[in-house]
Amino acid sequence: MTSRYRSSNTSEGPNSLTPRRRTVVKAAAATAVLAGPLAATLPARAVDQAPAFLHGVASGDPLPDGVLLWTRVTPVPEAIPGSGIGPDTEVSWTVARDKAFTNVVAKGSTTATAASDHTVKADIRGLEPGTDYWFRFSAGGTDSPAARTRTAPAHDAAVTGLRFGVVSCANWEAGYFAPYRHLAARGDLDAWLHLGDYIYEYGTGEYGTRGTVVRPHAPAHEIVTLADYRTRHARYKTDPDLQALHAAAPVVAIWDDHEFANDAWTGGAENHTEGAEGTWSARQAAAKQAYFEWMPVRPAIAGTTYRRLRFGKLADLSLLDLRSFRSQQVKTGNGEVDDPDRTLTGRAQLDWLKAGLQASDTTWRLVGNSVMISPFAIGSLSADLLKPLAKLLGLPQEGLALNTDQWDGYTDDRREILTHLRANAIRNTVFLTGDIHMAWANDVPVDAGTYPLSPSAATEFVVTSVTSDNLDDIVKVPEGTLSAVASPVIRAANRHVHWVDTDRHGFGVLDITAERAQMDYYVISDRAKRDATAKWSRSYRTRSGTQKMERVYDPV
Repeated sequence: MTSRYRSSNTSEGPNSLTPRRRTVVKAAAATAVLAGPLAATLPARAVDQAPAFLHGVASGDPLPDGVLLWTRVTPVPEAIPGSGIGPDTEVSWTVARDKAFTNVVAKGSTTATAASDHTVKADIRGLEPGTDYWFRFSAGGTDSPAARTRTAPAHDAAVTGLRFGVVSCANWEAGYFAPYRHLAARGDLDAWLHLGDYIYEYGTGEYGTRGTVVRPHAPAHEIVTLADYRTRHARYKTDPDLQALHAAAPVVAIWDDHEFANDAWTGGAENHTEGAEGTWSARQAAAKQAYFEWMPVRPAIAGTTYRRLRFGKLADLSLLDLRSFRSQQVKTGNGEVDDPDRTLTGRAQLDWLKAGLQASDTTWRLVGNSVMISPFAIGSLSADLLKPLAKLLGLPQEGLALNTDQWDGYTDDRREILTHLRANAIRNTVFLTGDIHMAWANDVPVDAGTYPLSPSAATEFVVTSVTSDNLDDIVKVPEGTLSAVASPVIRAANRHVHWVDTDRHGFGVLDITAERAQMDYYVISDRAKRDATAKWSRSYRTRSGTQKMERVYDPV
């Protein structure tokens, strides 16, 4: 198939949930990386078939002239992910204009080694912009599945439209990845955005499963070591729906906290115990190494994920890393959240973001943003709703109206970026956000207290979780029960919020033209069912030049 529009080169850059603190991982569990349960990261056929491509193939970070390709080869049955064993293996790759590979345009080879957990990447260049390609890998006479990818449009291309799938927060144990399956089946995506929490670090049964582990993690304990993180990534990559989406379109991904540990910051995390689980720096380094091994993502400066892609003249996409440089979250709602010495982005990244937004000559400036930038006050919720909502957001359960893990906990950074947008008349900035396990459509006000009498500097689309607990899961009531009550109260206390759905799981489809950016929100029928259906729920758009949301009554 030949699609339309794609993401571009500028890989420029410098580059939350409770439960609060689970049981400390036993040292023996953290180091038993070769134990039998790790074999669960491989399908049964791996026992007698090698080399094999058991974790699918993927592409990512599309440029006008190229794309990053990824796979993991199992050279011998015992070379399971995280084992650190297995021979060096030559892996070749082929790129063609057709699925039958009769019109080959590029080929090459590389070596998969135990040092990279037998994952390989090929950063392909010399391709045509805005073009569909097919690719596959081969090793020892075995071919991987074939997959589709697409390059970005040319830097100066007059692109008529772009369409992205948008997802976040996929807890393996809480259910199946039906949102990935439904996105893969569309066949019309230029790329898909994963806005964080691609994996979760907790041990089995410790996080957000509504009391039922639908399918167990591997390893079963909380992941701490490099072998642990590799094994957990490998477990996710065995999911057929995730493999299908990776094979359908290139991904553009950023990380949030659970790729490391809950509520991570530059010096630690809520879900990390120094000593019992080693140093934070060692754990963070292990998590980052495994992430870049197992994800088709180009690292920017200093091993971060902040970078920028361009999609012709229509849009650029600034991708943020909001974990590597942030100050520790504050515990209370006193004036610390306004402390100018505290930062969410770090000085260098904030300057890079501001400069990129100001220099942009595209119609739309998209920002891949892992935690919500719009301010949020709880308002006068009843006690039976306030407590579970506070739990979901990681708030003090006395009802403090502030989530300090979001931009609300770092108001000086938010004030600086919003003031910059207004002062320089930078329009059409759209934040694309995950993390909060709820769907939102927000204006981003300069002063929430006086809004809508004061201006909106940007807009924000927040997508719900793929499977991770939302409000109805915590309270254990039918979907929609709480959203019907909580949503009006939240909107009354936050006049910039046009819509919030606190209860459902699903995904978004972002469609962009020169006139508007529209998010179509889709929900799935049951996260615990492998064959869950999907249906359209709501749509919102922001029209060019307005910096405000409006409801649309049909999907694109």
